[in-house]
Amino acid sequence: MKYIKPFISEIPWKYSWYYSAMSLFESQSENRQSGEPERCLQANNREFNTLFGYPNNTIKTSKYNVLNFLPLNLFEQFQRLANAYFLILLFLQLIPQISSLAWYTTVIPLMVVLSITAVKDAIDDLKRHQNDNQVNNRSVLVLTNGRMKEDKWMNIQVGDIVKVENNQSVTADMLLLSSSEPYSLTYIETAELDGETNLKVKQAISVTSDMEDNLKLLSAFDGEVRCESPNNKLDKFAGILTYKGKNYILDHDKLLLRGCVIRNTDWCYGLVIYTGPDTKLMQNCGKSTFKRTHIDHLMNVLVLWIFLFLGSMCFILAVGHGIWENKKGYYFQNFLPWKEYVSSSVVSAILMFWSYFIILNTVVPISLYVSVEIIRLGNSYYINWDRKMFYAPKNTPAQARTTTLNEELGQVKYVFSDKTGTLTQNIMIFKKCSINGTLYGDVYDKNGQRVEVSEKTEKVDFSYNKLADPKFSFYDKTLVEAVKRGDGRVHLFFLLLSLCHTVMSEEKVEGELVYQAQSPDEGALVTAARNFGFAFRSRTSETITVVEMGETKVYQLLAILDFDNVRKRMSVIVRTPEDRVMLFCKGADTIVCQLLHPSCRSLGDVTMEHLDADRACEVSPSLLSAHTHFFQDFAIEGLRTLMVAYRELDNAFFQAWSNKHSEACLSLEDRENKISNVSEEIEKDLMLLGATAIEDKLQDGVLETIITLNKAKIKMWTLTGDKQETAVNIAYACNIFEDEMDEIFIVEGKDDETIWQELRSARARMKPESLLESDPVNSYLTMKPKMPFKIPEEVPNGNYGLVINGYSLAYALEGNLELELLRTACMCKAVICCRMTPLQKAQVVELVKRYKKVVTLAIGDGANDVSMIKAAHIGIGISGQEGMQAMLNSDYAFCQFHYLRRLLLVHGRWSYNRMCKFLSYFFYKNFVFTLVHFWYAFFSGFSAQTVYDTWFITFYNLVYTSLPVLGLSLFDQIALETTYWTMISHFFIWGSLGFYFCVLFFLYSDGLCLMFPNVFQFLGVARNILKLPQLWLSLVLSVVLCMLPVIGYQFLKPLFWPVSVDKVIDRIHHCMRHPLPPPIRTKVKHASSRRSAYAFSHKQGFGALITSGKTMKGKPKKSSLLKK
Repeated sequence: MKYIKPFISEIPWKYSWYYSAMSLFESQSENRQSGEPERCLQANNREFNTLFGYPNNTIKTSKYNVLNFLPLNLFEQFQRLANAYFLILLFLQLIPQISSLAWYTTVIPLMVVLSITAVKDAIDDLKRHQNDNQVNNRSVLVLTNGRMKEDKWMNIQVGDIVKVENNQSVTADMLLLSSSEPYSLTYIETAELDGETNLKVKQAISVTSDMEDNLKLLSAFDGEVRCESPNNKLDKFAGILTYKGKNYILDHDKLLLRGCVIRNTDWCYGLVIYTGPDTKLMQNCGKSTFKRTHIDHLMNVLVLWIFLFLGSMCFILAVGHGIWENKKGYYFQNFLPWKEYVSSSVVSAILMFWSYFIILNTVVPISLYVSVEIIRLGNSYYINWDRKMFYAPKNTPAQARTTTLNEELGQVKYVFSDKTGTLTQNIMIFKKCSINGTLYGDVYDKNGQRVEVSEKTEKVDFSYNKLADPKFSFYDKTLVEAVKRGDGRVHLFFLLLSLCHTVMSEEKVEGELVYQAQSPDEGALVTAARNFGFAFRSRTSETITVVEMGETKVYQLLAILDFDNVRKRMSVIVRTPEDRVMLFCKGADTIVCQLLHPSCRSLGDVTMEHLDADRACEVSPSLLSAHTHFFQDFAIEGLRTLMVAYRELDNAFFQAWSNKHSEACLSLEDRENKISNVSEEIEKDLMLLGATAIEDKLQDGVLETIITLNKAKIKMWTLTGDKQETAVNIAYACNIFEDEMDEIFIVEGKDDETIWQELRSARARMKPESLLESDPVNSYLTMKPKMPFKIPEEVPNGNYGLVINGYSLAYALEGNLELELLRTACMCKAVICCRMTPLQKAQVVELVKRYKKVVTLAIGDGANDVSMIKAAHIGIGISGQEGMQAMLNSDYAFCQFHYLRRLLLVHGRWSYNRMCKFLSYFFYKNFVFTLVHFWYAFFSGFSAQTVYDTWFITFYNLVYTSLPVLGLSLFDQIALETTYWTMISHFFIWGSLGFYFCVLFFLYSDGLCLMFPNVFQFLGVARNILKLPQLWLSLVLSVVLCMLPVIGYQFLKPLFWPVSVDKVIDRIHHCMRHPLPPPIRTKVKHASSRRSAYAFSHKQGFGALITSGKTMKGKPKKSSLLKK
């Protein structure tokens, strides 16, 4: 007997009113902001589709082209105040009445600044053009005039029918028409979209699947599609296909998205719906924004204050000049006559103001931006060259895709991370299990001491099993011994794992089984059963074939009670070859425990001990003394657990139940609830077999990286589209959540009021006084400060975590609730947001940016992470097996999450410290240079005479004083204590002085003075002045007097004003003299750690697909289908 769940998408709807209501209900909110109310297209009719002006399939991520590069780049550069200032200064120098310096003293530095920045921007954009061209010029087969023709991706248009073959990427968002698989099923990998490498299944509607690969039928296909306008919702699509006078409902299960890869399907045909920028992949990329660092904003503010200071100096000197001319110069005109355009001392003072504005221009450092770009470029190359961030397996180095954000890395306060593919490898490993009260999976030495598994640990030999997977690894030999000696409970345990699943099997070569699992969890469990001697070999809609210890047995599949998020379990009912009706169930321990037969009480206690020791001891305190010496807590280890149980059914009872189940499946009203209620009638009085523990393998070094980031006071928020149980399980596994936390708050309300109460109650627990009107933050908010305002930090009374799902988040991100959410979340040590859409990820990042005014970093691996990567101050893409979309839209890219630790705490800290030291030294030398002119004015009658010659002014910032500061800013490595100069220090200090004297002798050489007497007018000055002992004495005294305050401050600072580094150095010295004994590790657990480690990434609906027979290779004839 088999039970077929009706597929509503197969029902032809003849009434257009249904579509109107459906489209209004489903798409109104998405289309409200779009200029396209709905999309209309016809297959194989380019002329008709062209009328709507749909874009072609070209993508463009570059910023400039040949025509707009120069004006657009100059416009961006002159948004910097210093560049705009020097442009104005250049025009002032062209006015002879006020100019006392040659025009080239400003033009040369300005041209150098603009050229270097323009070249850097051009190189960055050229890389984007190359990436775009690589994608746009990929080839694809498109149906043209009845034949398949190879064409470029960028030439594909809406309404085209294209063919995609196995292991090829989908060209555009397209409606699946047919495929090589039975019932036009198509298996896809969506790693580029969501970072998940497990296979997903799509299915074409029957009216198009019958066309198969018949080019004549495909060419004649003229179906019309009306659907929603382009949007960024990856898991949502609503539309209708009109073909031969009938309407067919379309949903996201019929849509293949650009970026997906076809797997295990020889070929498929699709009708292009969305192209290029309209595809959901590109819609999720968001708009590229120019990211500026806090240092950039600080420099603009500093330059603004320097402008004011410059204006003040010029005003003072102009007033001084007016007084001097009125009292002295007026009577001295016989020797220093006034110009004809100067009628009084007031006019002379006004002109002198602008003259000093030109002379003192060096106080506003144009070379500042050149030096900053050089420093940033150098620090970017350090990241690219870092061997410790090089991933050898893929021969991929870390990549700084931007050069403008390096110092921002050293100021990160919040990290927003994706889960799958970022924290985890999305690889499931069967790690441990508990069978009939016995724990398997740990390895012990000869003395009975538990040892950690390593590469040197000997693996279990599965050579006795011809169907074993050679990639499977297990280390506890006692489990294999139990299987070989015929332990009945162990055999039944693995038989359950080989039957209770929805995995599809493929055996192209005899003995080589390939499993197609909808979730990696199921794949790991079925593979484990296969290796231990219970190999799932094949299935039909009515049977399951298992090879048990070398003997092939066929089980009749009677029913699949599918998994869903409410039931948190799945069951299969089979008839054994011995004619016994058996129900096998696996699910969450919190659910299955309630379904057990009373006789399983003691076994349940032992199994619960394996899953979570504290919770089991709460149930049975006697277990603590009896089993704690060897039991391991699966939850503490971060393993994903399932409890497994069975029940033998009476034939008469099953027949009565099956009638109820059949009626529920065929019900048109409240079908889901009726099926669930009927399932509960049979899923009870179960006999417990044990539990499985699967490791969701973390990326290498994730745990250590998160611990280090926590020590650095960097908060970690995980934003994922995965289920709550899975996300929380991983949070514990990688130490985002800790078992020692005081409490984990879960926000799961479905309306504004409930969510508000949940957030308020959480805040009352963390900081009760934060709810009082007298609280400083509440007082501040009641004043209704103008946007943007900053919410101060609030310190809770312990360590807390927060979990919130996407549904609740949709309410929490609106209106007044967003501040409640932000205040509550920011008090928590870690936050998990699950079931999120890509848009919600970006909204959470924007919320923290808007109200906390801190540096945010987002890291992810899929297209669903691109929005938050672009929204954060710093975006990092994980480049690896999970796709390249996140990397292409990121600021930095590398292959492993643990490289983030080195990026922030080494490169980020060094870059930030280097930039801060650079700015301090740079402004110091500029003020020293400029204030000499200010001092000289009092001795020159405020006449705007320069104390330096023109070439010295031109080269001072660009050449003479640039090397030492650049050397410090490029090569300084922040250490706890530095007591000597390195070779680099010597090179830049003495090299800079040597270079200065070389240029000095060249500029004042006899040859230049004779060749260009009007330009080089100081013949012999250098030779004569350097002979004077007074000069050398002045140089030595100046150096000593300048260094004495610095040396004195460095000596007194650790004594009277110690900072953290000084305390660390003292602590290190103390520990070296008095070593501390090794700490004794103790395990402390609070009530909050009594949790279920259940996590299962399976999705609802696959069971019905199997029992319908649509996954079978042998395609039944239409007549047989009608009979069924």
